Amino acid sequence: MSETVTPESLVHAAADALDRIRDRTPLIHNITNYVVMNLTANALLHVGASPVMAHAIDEVAEMVGYAGALVLNVGTLEDAWVEAMIVAGKEANHRGTPVVLDPVGMGATGLRTRAVGRILDEVHVAIVRGNAAELAATAGLKAEIRGVDSVAAESPELAVRRVAARTGGAAVASGAADVVADATRVALVENGHKLMGALTGSGCTSTAIVGAFAAVEPDPFVAATSAMIAFGIAGEIAAHGAAGPGTFQARLMDAIYHLDAKTIRAQGRVSVRTGLGPVA
Repeated sequence: MSETVTPESLVHAAADALDRIRDRTPLIHNITNYVVMNLTANALLHVGASPVMAHAIDEVAEMVGYAGALVLNVGTLEDAWVEAMIVAGKEANHRGTPVVLDPVGMGATGLRTRAVGRILDEVHVAIVRGNAAELAATAGLKAEIRGVDSVAAESPELAVRRVAARTGGAAVASGAADVVADATRVALVENGHKLMGALTGSGCTSTAIVGAFAAVEPDPFVAATSAMIAFGIAGEIAAHGAAGPGTFQARLMDAIYHLDAKTIRAQGRVSVRTGLGPVA
């Protein structure tokens, strides 16, 4: 898709990408955290992809060979996992397979900060998705993080643009509205519901969904925006009739499963600015 995207073209791109995921069933290789493995695997299955969770360093390169995208999530880290992420990421780069990074808790501890920095230095990452504080910390801006939770962050738009400039791909800061950017474009995705913030692993799940869309859409900005539109709409649908976070989680899986292109075209809400100059 050309740089001169419009809100309408992005919504239609999201709908078309969902159909391609369902047609192709891409394998999404996740090196992710213990907390979300089951949730993200099910979300990928329901969106139409094929999930695999493999982190052993002796098999990650081989597994990447089958994958349409590689998702790296630093939520529960140890040194061996970092090494596996680097090996898998380099193999993905060699094969031209898109890499999606979730810098969970970036800036909260030295281990996480070093791991994210090393991944970004040694692996070409197509899309970085995190909360506003994680993206701000990755961009070198002010951020306040408690554990892995975002407390406060300086300028989400500036953060995503700086991270995108660093990687040469796209970046996403999730929030009440999701901010997506690459070198010259910024999108604001307004789909979603506040109950998504009450579900442990909802951010990690959105990152996995980004991986599914990146497997079928070669433009990282369009892939990331499409994924956030689709996941946000599923959250809105799931919230109808949910009694609280518990029923919302079950309804979210159902909403992802039943989501279709027609619903995306009808309910997608996004704005976009293009032709932006280099970020300071």
